[in-house]
Amino acid sequence: MIEKEIFRKSLPNYDQLLDYGFVVDHDDYVYFKKIESNSFEIKVVISCNEVKGFVYDLDMNEEYTSFRIENTTGEFAGRIRKQFIDLLIDIRAHCFNVQYFVGSQANRISQMILNRFGDAPFFEWESTPDFGVFKNKNNMKWYGLIMNINAQKFGLDDQMIDVINLKLDPNHIQQLLKEDGYYPAYHMNKKYWLSVFLDDTLSDDDIFSLIEESYSYTVRHKGGSWLVPANPHYYDIEKAFQSNNIIRWKQSSNIQVGEIVYIYVGKPVSAILYKCLVKKNNIPYESLNSNVKIHSVMEIEKLETYSKDLFPFSILQQYGVKAIRGPRSMTQELEKYIIEKTR
Repeated sequence: MIEKEIFRKSLPNYDQLLDYGFVVDHDDYVYFKKIESNSFEIKVVISCNEVKGFVYDLDMNEEYTSFRIENTTGEFAGRIRKQFIDLLIDIRAHCFNVQYFVGSQANRISQMILNRFGDAPFFEWESTPDFGVFKNKNNMKWYGLIMNINAQKFGLDDQMIDVINLKLDPNHIQQLLKEDGYYPAYHMNKKYWLSVFLDDTLSDDDIFSLIEESYSYTVRHKGGSWLVPANPHYYDIEKAFQSNNIIRWKQSSNIQVGEIVYIYVGKPVSAILYKCLVKKNNIPYESLNSNVKIHSVMEIEKLETYSKDLFPFSILQQYGVKAIRGPRSMTQELEKYIIEKTR
């Protein structure tokens, strides 16, 4: 449809629709324009963000549809088609906000990326105008790619869907592939990249926590801090630290020697319990645990222990941490809060 193509990456601004001349009819916004010496009328209806247009022959009192034939050779139909398209383009220019992507979740995620990292997507290929690359603006390294592709690429039904490719720890990828919404990366190295559906199967916060992990691969922290989750169902870190202040922990992302790691212990604890220093990294290791595949570990030293009620997940949320699915950079605001509370 003409309307679908013109407005495919746009959302209406309803205040601007009223300024333009639209009127409210129940839940619809409606606009009329007379053309062809007032013998024809264009009607544009916007309902639930969807745009539909109609052309009526007022002399015949009936709808006129011949203009919708894309390659019509009729001069009159071609003239009507041009006036119809020109009106829709003008409405889009004055009353719509252009979006980066097709789907609503993809646009929400791109806005979250812009707010957090200041990175807008790059649309680099004419043949795939719906493919937007996210790069760290400081070094132009990729950490995300949003695509609008056919779900058949993943062995699913024939429909177009937004997908984001993210770079993650290979072990983390294998865990996520067991859950809904995650798939082997389309068109990228499947060992290090993962495709995540942006169809609201997963929450924005869960997806963004993975984006932060992917972003971390583009950053040399050198003395920075990390927030790393620990699953007590797989490993009793509390018991481990009771017997030794230095333990070995799964190597995560590109964590370097000398950096600080805050350990967040998952349910039923759901709180940051430890502040640690990375003493060694990239130590070869072969895991005997069938739940987690580990090929290298790092050596971390416990510097501080916190009570379970000091830094619970509810506090983390107040400082910009909405989900912890994998290792991620520590927010400056949260680390400042922790330091102030533990002086």
